[in-house]
Amino acid sequence: MGDPGGSLTSVDSRRHCDPPGPTGTERQTIPSEPRAAAAVSHPAAILTDFLVTLAPPAIAYAQSMHLRPPRVLAAAALTLFGLFPAAAGASATDAASTRAYIAADLALVQTARVHLREAEAAPLRILARVRRECPAVAAGSPQDAESTQMSNEVIGAMVLSAYHLDVPALERFVRGVAQLPWRDARLARAVRGYAANLRVLARLAPPSLCADVTAWVGGGYRQLPASTIAFDRRFMPAWVSIGMLPARLSRYETGAERGALARTGAIEVQITDAEARAVERWGNIMNELGLEP
Repeated sequence: MGDPGGSLTSVDSRRHCDPPGPTGTERQTIPSEPRAAAAVSHPAAILTDFLVTLAPPAIAYAQSMHLRPPRVLAAAALTLFGLFPAAAGASATDAASTRAYIAADLALVQTARVHLREAEAAPLRILARVRRECPAVAAGSPQDAESTQMSNEVIGAMVLSAYHLDVPALERFVRGVAQLPWRDARLARAVRGYAANLRVLARLAPPSLCADVTAWVGGGYRQLPASTIAFDRRFMPAWVSIGMLPARLSRYETGAERGALARTGAIEVQITDAEARAVERWGNIMNELGLEP
């Protein structure tokens, strides 16, 4: 799940700059302390600040969400300013890979839109299960590094409950894009890394949330259960949004892709609206468990 950018209407609403890291995809992290409100006007920051005033427990989740900044400048402007110089003489292979990736990304978000209502209901089912099986089980628990890992497990349970509705589409996307070739090595790495992360999310089993929290409490908060540690180690590095358009891809786009990009952008607005609403669900589950982030 990604950052709340629900008011965006641009086709570039989820265009990413190429982020650092070995896989070329951004990572989500849970900050140990709430940070000051970012001095930006992005709707995600505005919504996060609003949620902080209403529900302090939502701070960690809201700030952990994967930012999907809008491309403030169009691809042509980026080229003009030299940030992403036009790929003069782009090969037929570059063009074909770009078309294939954009089409695959559109198909993926279209599937996510079909399941969007059910995906929004999934965290509510987790909340209902917690209320039945382990309400307030961690009431009075400490707020420390281990509680943060427990919070990560809650986030993972929510994300996977939504993403697993789209597993066939995720697997098709991964198969379709993982080996696409570009002469631009950074772009190729970003696409491969993104595909690898989606593969992990598609195949990762959801955690046994109540059992894990209960085990942590039963051990006197001295040690996390091995299942929580193992889950966090796999989920957190792989957590990416459904739908990504690497910024460097714009170097190879042509007018022929504009329609697909416009449709993708419109769908992603709906997805980011839903992701924004998930912040409150996270707070509800954490409160019901009695967990501190």
